[in-house]
Amino acid sequence: MPGLPTTDKRFRRAHVKPSRKRSPASKHAWLAARLIALALALGYAGYRGVALIAAASSLQIGHMVVRGHERLSAGEVLALVDGLRGQNILAVDLDVWQRKLLSSPWVESATIRRVLPSTVEIRVHERRPMGIGRLGTAMYLVDARGVIIDEYGPAYADIDLPIIDGIGAAPHEGGSIVDVARAEFAARVIDALSARPELARRVSQIDVSDLHDAVLILDGDPALLRLGDMEFVARLQQYIDLAPALHERLDGIDYVDLRFDERLYVRPPRQRVKK
Repeated sequence: MPGLPTTDKRFRRAHVKPSRKRSPASKHAWLAARLIALALALGYAGYRGVALIAAASSLQIGHMVVRGHERLSAGEVLALVDGLRGQNILAVDLDVWQRKLLSSPWVESATIRRVLPSTVEIRVHERRPMGIGRLGTAMYLVDARGVIIDEYGPAYADIDLPIIDGIGAAPHEGGSIVDVARAEFAARVIDALSARPELARRVSQIDVSDLHDAVLILDGDPALLRLGDMEFVARLQQYIDLAPALHERLDGIDYVDLRFDERLYVRPPRQRVKK
């Protein structure tokens, strides 16, 4: 209306709604959502990275090196891990393949290690036979713990070891056919004689049927030498020193008991009774 003062709009108070403050719960939910999204993104990136690595031909096992083998050939060792070649070197479970190596009775222990980018090194430690165990009518290579390595045959003609009698275990279902205690007793005898190789080479047979009396037979001498359960080297040397005089005086010898250090007992062959 005329005459009435006009109001300057510049001085009007703006009607502005106050901003809402986020509650603590909503802040936590928003942070959690961002973290979940970040984790999903990282997980997908990791999955894609693993997939790319697994598919990389440069990381597939293409070369395998065998070390430590003596009796087994490299080809025989590689045959035990047939299928390892071509596996991804980073993803493969080497423990599984290591157990496959241990399936051979010749392999006492084995390790497999990665040599990036595409090589694995296989190192085996073979069992060492201590003798040729006679079990019934069969002959087997056995180690110091009584483990049967393989049946003895022409393939092992180069192995010069004594025949071991008396190591057979009492037959029972599911048990070993080798008596471990007797095998370890035989190992004690052989280990002691190994300090004197010239004596060890002369031993042809060892009988450990009695855990307290090792009986030896030497090459070219049919006499049974009873050495007891200690001082194997000294007692065997005592017999070797006296053997020429004993064979000169006697027509033959059944056994010589050397368990008594101060004296020895000699038994001549039993005479056949004439009918």
